[in-house]
Amino acid sequence: MRTKARGLRGAVVLAAVLAGLAGLPGCVTVHGERAVVPATTEAEAAKVLDHFTETNNEANRTHDAELNSTIETGPLGAVDQAGLRARHAVHPDGSPDHRDLELTDARFLIPRQAGWPKFFVADTASSQSPGKRWLLVFTRNGVAEAWKASYLSVLAESAVPEFAEDGEGHVEAVPADGSARLAVAPEDLSRAYADYLREGGDAFADGPATSALREERRRTATSPGARTQWADLPARDARFAPVGLRTEDGGALVFFTTHHQMRQTVAEGYTPQVKDPYVRALLEGTPRQSVTYVRLAVQAAAVPPADAADPRVTLLYRLQRLTGAKGE
Repeated sequence: MRTKARGLRGAVVLAAVLAGLAGLPGCVTVHGERAVVPATTEAEAAKVLDHFTETNNEANRTHDAELNSTIETGPLGAVDQAGLRARHAVHPDGSPDHRDLELTDARFLIPRQAGWPKFFVADTASSQSPGKRWLLVFTRNGVAEAWKASYLSVLAESAVPEFAEDGEGHVEAVPADGSARLAVAPEDLSRAYADYLREGGDAFADGPATSALREERRRTATSPGARTQWADLPARDARFAPVGLRTEDGGALVFFTTHHQMRQTVAEGYTPQVKDPYVRALLEGTPRQSVTYVRLAVQAAAVPPADAADPRVTLLYRLQRLTGAKGE
């Protein structure tokens, strides 16, 4: 009997130790690296969206970039926080005509994933864009971190694709590398788009953010007394990593980031004029001959499968915002 009791006590102690280890954040992360599990639950995603909306309204009402950083990260955080810093410099007392954002009719696109980071997408109606859908990507790098919005795309309802789902209603996250079986791997999309803007080609379908943008640049490159040059760069920072969901046609909806600089140089004897107060708020240096505008762009693209008859990528949405400026 003493042998059985000793064995029972040992089992109890072992169970207690294992239970204690399971509660440690590090151990949860390790198990998360192995197990393919839903990124979150619908109930948690709904709470995240509610918290985002409430905090976003307060940050925009008071022009508080630091508060915004508690709910946004990556490319969306970069553009919104730069905008808030500029607006705070111009209107330090906040926005008296602020109108609260309302996000309704939400559905949550939640993939099964192993390891970190994890993400999910909130597809919602917005009081700021009647008749359109807001697709907000929320991400986090570990169980101890808060969910933060990293991408936003605003699409017409008809432009939101049908997503591939498993038997339990979970969507499929596409890998960033070539194993995604797409015409362009998500990790290559930023470079491909930057190359297209510089050199043209047939990697992207015609549209406002592709062929029309190249044509606009061609027309405005020179004007009386001024010359404009562009530099388009892929996003290499891990903070700006692409995110993609598989669509029913075998392709993917991919959110990705690019960097853009526009340098305007005036003729000798003239001085560049920076009249926009929000640009002046972000301006460094003294404009004597030129001003370089630094912008970041977030895009949502429909990427066809690798074996598609038409392999061109279609840009569905593009948001480009100023994040800095330099006078020289």
